[in-house]
Amino acid sequence: MRSIWKGAISFGLVTIPVKLYSATEQKDVSFHQVRRSDGSRIRYKRVAQADGEEVPYGEIAKGYELPSGETVVLTDEDFADLPLTTNRAIDVLQFVPLEEVDPIYFEKTYYIEPDKTGAKPYVLLRDALEESGKVAIVKVALRNRESLATLRVREGVFVLETMLWPDEVRKPDFGFLDEDIEVRPQELAMAGSLIETLSGEFDPAQYKDEYREALQEVIEAKVAGHEVKQPEQAQPTAGTVVDLMAALRASVEAAKAGRGEAPAAADKTDKTSKPAKKAPAKKTASKATAAKAGTKAAPAGKTAGKRAPAKKASARKSA
Repeated sequence: MRSIWKGAISFGLVTIPVKLYSATEQKDVSFHQVRRSDGSRIRYKRVAQADGEEVPYGEIAKGYELPSGETVVLTDEDFADLPLTTNRAIDVLQFVPLEEVDPIYFEKTYYIEPDKTGAKPYVLLRDALEESGKVAIVKVALRNRESLATLRVREGVFVLETMLWPDEVRKPDFGFLDEDIEVRPQELAMAGSLIETLSGEFDPAQYKDEYREALQEVIEAKVAGHEVKQPEQAQPTAGTVVDLMAALRASVEAAKAGRGEAPAAADKTDKTSKPAKKAPAKKTASKATAAKAGTKAAPAGKTAGKRAPAKKASARKSA
């Protein structure tokens, strides 16, 4: 890895010289825009809107557009005069429990390596921070931008995670938050059962980017000159889930089946289902049948006599 920043951790009166490295990298398959007929690269030129002339990179500055449409031009000298107190320092502000920092603030992750002269104070602060169970809230300036960040320990190394400022996090303003949506206790219990079934230790190694792997196979097949066939996949059906309890119950059983567990007995948490009615007596059934036919029910004594022909007819039909 190559360091992208050099500076120092400022911890009270202690200064620890360090280097900063990107801790993550994107594994996306990168593409270029090309002409379809021959694969020739598409290039873009920086041209001025006023006259269409190409502008050398050294003549390009930053412009801030005013509401009136006018532009204020800022040069490198203007940015150099800005007061960045954390220009070459990671300034520790306070220490807080990690669970108090909402992950929505996290932006980019970096590793911090101590310089040779700063190894001992680095290890001292690392061990003390790890024992405290807290993270440090710091300020740091990277690429002419000051950021809030956290400093924590991971696998014996300081990890710096730059954060968004509070006014950069949008407030969720959605209509359903003002609606009075009722969730039944049985549904909540079934959802909890699904969460419990899918719970386990987090192991990132068990997950993989299947889309990227499939895309790489397509590219390799193109290189080899083979025909590429896209396997058919079942598409999810659109629409609203009518029976939420049934969907949750099916999800729990599917999750258990995926883990090789035996399906559980029928869930008894849903008490909204009505008990099955007992079968009515034969006499009552006769009255109901007679009522549908528009006739009166025959007395019990005559009913037996009329059943015999029906049985014979049924026998002939089955024969």
